[in-house]
Amino acid sequence: MNAVLPRFLKSTYRKEPLIAILITMGLVDALIGGLDDSWSLFAFGLGTAGIALGLKLWRIQQRRPVLEEPIVQHYLPSRSSSPSLPMLSVSKKKPPV
Repeated sequence: MNAVLPRFLKSTYRKEPLIAILITMGLVDALIGGLDDSWSLFAFGLGTAGIALGLKLWRIQQRRPVLEEPIVQHYLPSRSSSPSLPMLSVSKKKPPV
């Protein structure tokens, strides 16, 4: 089994457990009804899963993305608290002989 699928399922169940349970119940009912030739159970399962998916899509549309300014964290201050170093100049003196 793919390693990504269990992570996806766990995150889905943690975020919205009620919707995930309804989708799972609906799909299991549809599977049992389809294999057992019980069309009423199959239709009930598909209806339950469809309503749960519709509810999930509706909730996604209700969430509006909140645009926040990114917080910039500076590790060093913009100005140094100590005075700047003096500029070094090369003196043009002759070396001692």
